[in-house]
Amino acid sequence: QQSGRKYNLFLKRRLRIDKRHQSKDSIFFRDGVRRIDFVLSYVDDLNKEWEKKLERRKEFESNLQKAGLELETEDKKESEDGKIFFVKIHAPWEVLITYAEVLNIKVPIRENDIPPTVENPLDCVLFPLRLPEKVMHPEPDYFTAPFSKDKQELYLINDESTFFSPSMRNRIVNYILTRCPYGTEEGKKKFGIKRLLNNGTYTAAYPLHDCQYWKKASDPNCDSERYTLYMEWARFLRFYKEQPLDLIRKYYGEKIGIYFAWLGFYTEMLFLAAVVGLICFLYGLFTMDENMSSKEICDPSIGGEIIMCPLCDRDCEYWRLNTTCESSQYSHLFDNVATLFFAIFMGIWVTLFLEFWKRRQARLKYEWDLVDFEEEQQQLQLRPEYEAKCTQKKKNPVTQEMEPYLPLTSQAVRFCISGATVLFWVSLIIASMIAVIVYRLAVYAAFASLMENTQTLQPISGLLTPQLATSVTASCLNFVIIMILNFFYERIAIWITDMEIPRTHMEYENRLTMKMFLFQFVNYYSSCFYVAFFKGKFVGYPGAYTYMFNRWRNEECDPAGCLIELTTQLTIVMAGKQIWGNIQEAIVPWICNWWGRRKARNNPENLYSRWEQDHDLQTFGALGLFYEYLEMVIQFGFITLFVASFPLAPLLALMNNILEIRVDSWKLTTQYRRPVAAKAHSIGVWQEILNGMAILSVVTNAFIVAFTSDMIPRLVYYYAYSESEDSPMSGYINNSLSVFLISDFPERNEPKENPENFVICRYRDYRYPPDHEKKYLHTMQFWHILAAKLAFIIIMEHVVFIVKFFVAWMIPDVPADVKAKIKREKYLTQKILHEYELEKLKERLCQGDKGATEKEFIATEGRMELSRAM
Repeated sequence: QQSGRKYNLFLKRRLRIDKRHQSKDSIFFRDGVRRIDFVLSYVDDLNKEWEKKLERRKEFESNLQKAGLELETEDKKESEDGKIFFVKIHAPWEVLITYAEVLNIKVPIRENDIPPTVENPLDCVLFPLRLPEKVMHPEPDYFTAPFSKDKQELYLINDESTFFSPSMRNRIVNYILTRCPYGTEEGKKKFGIKRLLNNGTYTAAYPLHDCQYWKKASDPNCDSERYTLYMEWARFLRFYKEQPLDLIRKYYGEKIGIYFAWLGFYTEMLFLAAVVGLICFLYGLFTMDENMSSKEICDPSIGGEIIMCPLCDRDCEYWRLNTTCESSQYSHLFDNVATLFFAIFMGIWVTLFLEFWKRRQARLKYEWDLVDFEEEQQQLQLRPEYEAKCTQKKKNPVTQEMEPYLPLTSQAVRFCISGATVLFWVSLIIASMIAVIVYRLAVYAAFASLMENTQTLQPISGLLTPQLATSVTASCLNFVIIMILNFFYERIAIWITDMEIPRTHMEYENRLTMKMFLFQFVNYYSSCFYVAFFKGKFVGYPGAYTYMFNRWRNEECDPAGCLIELTTQLTIVMAGKQIWGNIQEAIVPWICNWWGRRKARNNPENLYSRWEQDHDLQTFGALGLFYEYLEMVIQFGFITLFVASFPLAPLLALMNNILEIRVDSWKLTTQYRRPVAAKAHSIGVWQEILNGMAILSVVTNAFIVAFTSDMIPRLVYYYAYSESEDSPMSGYINNSLSVFLISDFPERNEPKENPENFVICRYRDYRYPPDHEKKYLHTMQFWHILAAKLAFIIIMEHVVFIVKFFVAWMIPDVPADVKAKIKREKYLTQKILHEYELEKLKERLCQGDKGATEKEFIATEGRMELSRAM
C-alpha cells in the first residue's frame, strides 16, 4: 500500500513535469517573454472572512490591471504544498515609462566622456584585493537625465525589456502596489498592499531573485547577478576582497548599497585604530615588569605588610594588600601612559573617519546619480498610512493642491503619549541599572566570605578577587537584562512611531531611529557610565561610609583603580552583543530556511518554482537595514566613548566587522527574499548621531583618564610628592593609602572578628591620620590632585577639539574632482537636452507647424548660449 502511494505521487509529479515545457525555476511568465516583476501569494482558507478577502483580492487585482499591470495566477494545485496561490505581476513598457517619469528616475542619455581618474600607484600592491572589472562595474558609465515620455528617442534605449533594470522595475511596481485601492470599508477608502498583508488577504508580496544562489540560471536572458554576488561577495573566504558596490546597488538598490559602502569604509578605517590600539596594549604588556605600583603591591615586605580595611560591613575581614597583586599587574595593561596617547588619537581618528566618509559619500552620490535626490525624495515618499489615516485636507502652499494633514491638537496629544512612553521605558532601564548596582552591593559580602572560607578557590584567589567576581557576574546579569528590555522596547518603539503618523518615509525612519537610539544608548552604556564615573567616587571613609537607600554600602575600587573593572564590563557587554547579534543574524534565519533549502536541492526545477523558492525564504522587512545600522552605531559608541579604558576595543570591532560584512551579505543573498529596491543619498540621521557621539567621546575619555584611571594621582606624586630621585615612583602606594584607627569603627562597620588584633587599617583616599588635628579630613594632596584632574580635562578637551575642528576645516566634504564632474555632467546634460529641443523645433518649422515660431527657435538657441556661459 505504501509503495502504491509513492508510485501515485511519482505519477503526479511526472504528469506535472510533462505538462510544463518551461522550467518553473524561471523569472518569466509562462510565455517565456514577460518578466515577473513582483509576486503576491495567498492561501484560500475557508474561514469566516473568506468572502471578504476574496472580494478584496478581486477588487485589488482588477485595479492593478486598470493601472496597466499584467497578472498571471498559478493555481494552488501547481504549488509544492497544494495550498498557496501565486499571482505573478509584469509591468509592460507603457507602465514603466509612465511611472519612471512620475518617480523622476534617471536613465542613460550618453556614454560618459570624462577621462577616468589617475590610476593609483598602489594598484599593483592591492591587486590581490581586487575583483574582476565586470563584477566591480557591471554597467558602463553614462550621463543620465530624468526620464520623460515625450523624449524617448533621446535616451539610449537598445532593448525595451532590459532598459529598466530589475531593481527599477520592482521599485515602480511596489509604488503602484502601495497606492492601489481595493474598496471602501466603514465609509473610508482603503488602499495599499501593506494593509492587505496585515489583514491576511495576501500572505506575502515580494520581487524575485534572478536565480538560485549556488548556480547560474539556465535561461540566457537572465544575468544571474545573485549567483555572482554569492560567489564574489557573500562567501567568508572572500573576506579580504573589496565589495562589488556597483553590483550591490544594481541588484538591491541604493539604500542597501550605501549601507554596505559605509560598513566597508568604517571597517577600513578601524584597521588604523586597531593597529594603534594593539601597539598601546603591547606597550603596557612589555612595561608590566617596570610598573612600580604593582611591584610595591606584590612585594611581601610592602604590600604584604599593609593591612587594608574591610570592604563590607561586619562579614568582611581585614586583608593584606598583596592579595590584589595579579589584578594590579593586569590593570597596568590598560592604565599607562599609552592610554592618554590613545585617547587623544581616537578623538582625532573619529574626526578623520567622519570627514573622509563625507567625501566617500559625495563620490557615491555622483556615481549613483543621487546628487539631486533629496528634494525628489521629500516630494514623492508620502506614506500611504498617512494618507489613509488623515481624513482632513488643506491646500499645500507650494503645489496649491489639496493634501491630507494631521491637526495640531491631534499631533500634540500623540507626541505627549509618545514622550511619556519613551520616558517610562528610559526610567525602567535606569531602575534596572540601579537593581544591578544593588545586586553588586548585596553579593559582594557573599563573594568575599565564600572566597575566604573555600579552600578550593585559594589557588585562583589572587586573580579572581571578590571585586572581579562581583563585576563579572553583574556584567553578565546586566547583559541579560539589556537583551530582555531590547526585545520589548523594539515593539513599543514601532508602535508609538506608528501612532504619531509621520508624514514621509524619511520622517518615519528618523523618528524611530531617535527613539531606538536613545533607548539603546541608555540601555547599553548606563552600566559602563556607572563603573567609569560613579563607582568608588562616593564611598566615604571607614567610620563614615556612604550607603545606598541607607542599607547597602557603596562599592570601593580596587587599590589598583577602577579601570580594570570598566575594561571587564566593556568586554563582556561588547563581545556578548556581537556574538549574540551574529547568532540572531545568521544562525536563526539559516535554521528557519533549512527545510526550504532542502526542498530546493531535492526537487526538480520543473516542480519547485522560483516564486516558491523565494516564498520559503525570510522577509528582510522595511526595518531590516535600521537594525544593521543600529548594531554598528552602538559598537561605534563602545570604541569611542570608553576607548581609553580598553585599547583593544577597535581590534575586537575590526574582527567583528570583517565577519559582519560577510554575514550580512550571506544572509541577504541566500536567506532572505529580495528586498524592494529603495533610494537613499546618505546614511541619513545616523550621520548626526555619529557626529554627536564623536563630540561626547572626547569628554568621556578625558573624564576616564582623569577620574577612573590612576594616571593623574601618579603624575602629581611623581612631580610634587616623590622623595626619591633615583626611583621617583617608589613609595606611591603607601602615599595613596590613608590610615584609620580600628577603635574608631562604629558597631555597624566593625568586623565580627579581628584574630590578629590589628590596631590600624589602610584605605584608598587622601585623608589626615587619626593623630592629626584635622583627623580624617582631606589633605592638601587631595585638592592638588583634584585641581590637576580638572585642569587635565580642560586642556585635553580643548586640544582635541581644536585639532578636530581644524582637521574638519582642512578636509572638504566634496572632493574637487567630484565637484568638477558634477558641473561637467550638468552642463553636458543641459546641452544635450537643449540640442534635442532645437532639433525638434527645426523639424516642426520644416514641416510648416504653425505652433513653432521663429521667435521660439531664437529663444531656444539663446538658452543654449546662456547655458554654455554659465
